[in-house]
Amino acid sequence: MKVLVNAGPWLAVPPAGYGGIENVVATLVPALRERGVHVVLASVGSSSLEVDELIDVFDDGQFTELQKPYNQVVGITHAHQARVVAELRSRDDIDLVHDHVEVVGPAVLSALDGPPVLHTLHWDLRKHPAFYGTFPPAIAVNGVSESQLARAPGALQEAALGAVHLATPLADRDLRAERGEHLVVMGRICGLKGQHVAARICQKLGQPLVLAGPVSGRNTPAELDVVAQNPYHPLHSHPDVRYHLDQVSPYLDGELVRWVGAVGGEERDLLYASSRAALFPIQWDEPGGTAVVEALALGVPPVGLRRGCLPELIEHGRTGFLADSEEELAEWVLRVDEIDPEECRREARRRFSPSVMADRYLELYERVASGR
Repeated sequence: MKVLVNAGPWLAVPPAGYGGIENVVATLVPALRERGVHVVLASVGSSSLEVDELIDVFDDGQFTELQKPYNQVVGITHAHQARVVAELRSRDDIDLVHDHVEVVGPAVLSALDGPPVLHTLHWDLRKHPAFYGTFPPAIAVNGVSESQLARAPGALQEAALGAVHLATPLADRDLRAERGEHLVVMGRICGLKGQHVAARICQKLGQPLVLAGPVSGRNTPAELDVVAQNPYHPLHSHPDVRYHLDQVSPYLDGELVRWVGAVGGEERDLLYASSRAALFPIQWDEPGGTAVVEALALGVPPVGLRRGCLPELIEHGRTGFLADSEEELAEWVLRVDEIDPEECRREARRRFSPSVMADRYLELYERVASGR
């Protein structure tokens, strides 16, 4: 099978630091190629993932452009998608398109008389009611959790072929040998992730906490300081920047509660693996939960609020803890040592490995390609 995987123009695959969809693609593609799939990746020129073919419009990721006004940014996705369409029109050997580009992907591909398309939904499906309420019937879709699909508009629920949980590469050794005393929250610093809740809990309990993740594309405290000190900076009033400055920064003391900026690769894995637990005080219905899966794979118990996909990923009392309130979350934080790290790793191997995700997608590819 020859599949065009459309990752979009925003970040390289794999991303240098934080990146959601791009990390998913970087995890899926090697497992597909091990199973004999010929992969054509539509991304940016700086992507370093080993693929059979790479097509692109932009030399590097365009994520930083998203801070500009809509009318200056809207053409980026369309330029990328036009390149995908041109590729599909110039050849007849692509068996299927696996699309990961929000809204523009299925909107453009549904009008193309080309190979069948599977569109993976990675986001909150209530974001675009006008589009998802009348989703193109020519496009097959899948979700990344059952809870995500349960909140989808009716037309989208009818089109969905089911949910495929996200996966993460499994470490070839136990990195928890250098375990520390800190807890960690990994992910983009924003109100939806609830870093202020984790900071408040840990400060109250006297538990060391490390926050890791970018703030509106700013990857280090020094980069964010440039924005914070200049009221005329275009990002100064950005919601994520204001959230960090107003709700998270008051808890940062450099000792008990720290923000270390964005981390990736081995640095991220070591920070995760050396923690006692990963906290997920999410303030929204998380659709995919990549960070939860990453924690489990590294033998780190996840402790979070019972929202979104978390109940699908965490078995309460065996592989982590789920709470219904901030007060209950604090109680479970004090009991994280009751969770067996090896049980977390076993669950990741069983349910969230790249091979499991690839096999599930191959099933969907066959269904879509055969018109079932």
